[in-house]
Parts: sequence; C-alpha cells; structure tokens
Amino acid sequence: MSTARILVLGGSGFVGRHIVARLVATGWNVVVPTRYRERAKHLILLPTVDVLEADIHDPLALEQLAAGADAAINLVGILNETRRGDFDRTHVELPRKVVAACHAARVPRLLHMSALNAGGKAPSRYLRSKGEGEALVAESDLVWTIFQPSVIFGREDSFLNLFARLEHFLPVIALARADARFQPVYVGDVADAFVRAVDDDRTHRMRYPLCGPKVYTLRELVAYVGELTGHNRPILPLGPALSKLQARVLELLPGKLMSRDNLASMALDSVCDCEFPAVFGSSPTALEAVAPDYLAPAATRSRYSGLRAQGGR
Repeated sequence: MSTARILVLGGSGFVGRHIVARLVATGWNVVVPTRYRERAKHLILLPTVDVLEADIHDPLALEQLAAGADAAINLVGILNETRRGDFDRTHVELPRKVVAACHAARVPRLLHMSALNAGGKAPSRYLRSKGEGEALVAESDLVWTIFQPSVIFGREDSFLNLFARLEHFLPVIALARADARFQPVYVGDVADAFVRAVDDDRTHRMRYPLCGPKVYTLRELVAYVGELTGHNRPILPLGPALSKLQARVLELLPGKLMSRDNLASMALDSVCDCEFPAVFGSSPTALEAVAPDYLAPAATRSRYSGLRAQGGR
C-alpha cells in the first residue's frame, strides 16, 4: 500500500480532513488540491500528503491531478448558492469532469459523496443537483461507490455548532420546520466508511445511506444543544408561512444561516430505512457520546484557552 496514491477532492473540508488522516494512517499517499494552500495548512504536516494549489473545475488541471492515482474521492459540495448556478456547477458539472478526468488518467476507482434523499424529484435544488451528480457517477464505467449520509456531526460541524452560536446570542429560537426529522451520523463513521470501501471489492458499484443510531426532530436537537451549552432557550416553532418568510430574510444576510432551498430540503425526513451498512464492520456512534466533548461549557472554555495560547494572549 505504501506506493498507492489517491486524489481527494474536498480533502481540506470538514469530512475531508478526517478521511485524509485515516488514509495516511493506512499507508496511502494522498493528493489534496485546494485553491488556497493556506486553508489546508492543517494537512500539510501530515506525512504522505501532498497539498497542491489548483482549480479543480479546470478539466486539464483535474486530469493532471488524477495522473498516477489509483483511486479518487470526490467530497466537494455546498449547502447554499452564492450565485445562481452554483449547485449545478459544484454537484453536477464537477462530478462530470471528475469522471472524465478518471477516464483520461486511467484511474479505475471513484468514491463519491452524495446526500440522503438526493434525486431528480427532490423538493430542493440542492438535492436535485446532488441526485444528478450521483447519476452521472453511477452511469459511468468506473468502479464507483456512492455514499448518502444524513446530516453529519462532529467537532467542526456547521450544524450543531450553528445552533450553539444562535442559542448563545438569542433569547428565543424561532424554529422553522421544528418537526423535521434527522438521523445524524458521526463524521468519524463516515470517514471510516470511505476508507474501508477503497479496497473492498464488496462495495463496488454500491450506494450506501449512512445514518446514526437515533432519529431526532429538529426541535429535539436544538433543545439538546441548549442543554449541553447551558443556554437553554425557549423554542418557538414557526408555521409554513412564517418559516418561508424567515428563510427568505436569512438568505439575504451574510453567512446565509438558512435559505428557502434549505427549507425545501427539510420537507423530506433525513432518516435511513436501513441499518448502518454491515460491510464497514462497526456500529454508528451515538450523538450523545460525542457532542458533549465539543459543545459542553468545559469543552468550549478549553478550545478558547487554546486559541488564546496560540495567539500569545
């Protein structure tokens, strides 16, 4: 395995950093392209990781990155559009280019990150574009594996941490789609599934929904975050009209805390109708086993002290 080489697109992101670390631990040489190398500095010190500045949307650059690789992983995705067409550019056109680059560079193996409920008839542009990209991969003659996770949680997540920040500053949480159901999956379990699948023939041309062990409503998740952080706030569920109004307002603000497309995605419960795939040899990690480690006040103070120490203050 020491000479095996793998290209990881999106390797510097939330899920990517976990996958890259596990690939290194199992002996892979990993290529991680990024538009700005500084953003991937947490990977640069890892042995056998080559962080390269590149535009992965450039077909020629992508083909050059794939040259000599034994496998490729595509994790690139966005939850909101900065401008119209970003979903198609990221979730449809990029997978098309990745498949073409793998063909041109003779990379036989492709692992692709999709999403639970992705499909052409889904209620949101996010899910429809994810479904179209997934179909492009599945229609290729590559040896592919597709993963369809529910919402992913972990120390650097943008889901539970978002509610923790909101509950810190707001006296009341006005919550759209409070009854939407999720089955959050731990980032470490997702990363393990990807890495185990790379060399496992049983996963060839398979799709795997990935969910944690328990289903929660959005209201239950927000309440749990409040309990962990010590900022228990009253939760005000919003009806359909106010939910749409809230989403419309929030998508106009910097950072896009929510959009109407996010709201549309929540019309479908993000839950699995099957067990965690047995092929990966482990049981999914409970939210309650991990979330206190990064949301409880002691954990928050510890992170803040660490940042102050790094800053010399």
